[in-house]
Amino acid sequence: MTDLKTSILPFITTLFMSTASVAQPTILPDPTSTDFCVTVQKILANTEITGTNEIFNNMPDYRHSKPEPNPLLIFQVVTYDEVSPILVSCKVKTADHLQAEYGEDAAGPQVYCPAVTSMVRAQAVSELKAEGNAAAATAAEGFILDNTEPFLMGSDYLSDFEPVYIGKDGAIHIASPGLQSNWDSWISYIMPDRLLGQTYCHLTTVAYMKRIAKGDAEPGKTLTTEDNAPVNPPES
Repeated sequence: MTDLKTSILPFITTLFMSTASVAQPTILPDPTSTDFCVTVQKILANTEITGTNEIFNNMPDYRHSKPEPNPLLIFQVVTYDEVSPILVSCKVKTADHLQAEYGEDAAGPQVYCPAVTSMVRAQAVSELKAEGNAAAATAAEGFILDNTEPFLMGSDYLSDFEPVYIGKDGAIHIASPGLQSNWDSWISYIMPDRLLGQTYCHLTTVAYMKRIAKGDAEPGKTLTTEDNAPVNPPES
């Protein structure tokens, strides 16, 4: 069902970051809106199909959710600190599963989570420049975007992680933990269909990148998908 090309796709993210065929938005939607993961779905699968997105206000529902291809149903949860949304987690469908449902021209090629993080950094830099904070904009431009390889198992995607951290090189790194389980993949022989055709991402927000760049927040915060994860605005 698959070939070598399919099995190595998750490891060539940087290529697709520059060759995506769908016009990319210049500004990502508000991370707390349903439009955010709808847009992420379009970017990652290179599709014009607009899904229905549900935002959860608790982490257990997000953990147990599984996107559906037809009609396209996707899921989102937002992690907050005491100030602002700092991370958006999206569960969307793979390009190859949308192709299987809607036809070869409906999606593809597949793009991966770091591509969206690159857009987030670009937006953070642009906003900081517009605010007249050249020093913070330069700091944000210097953030290292990890070419994070997606996990295959949901337990790995749901494990604790640091989205922004100081690397051994002394630089600030932005991770993009994700999961990739293609529909047309060797793993389809040992996994049930409901676990296939899935792309999951944890994505740092523009607001959090800006706060890190300005020194208003420190890198190294560990985030969790446990039941008590802070997934509601601080004032609620």
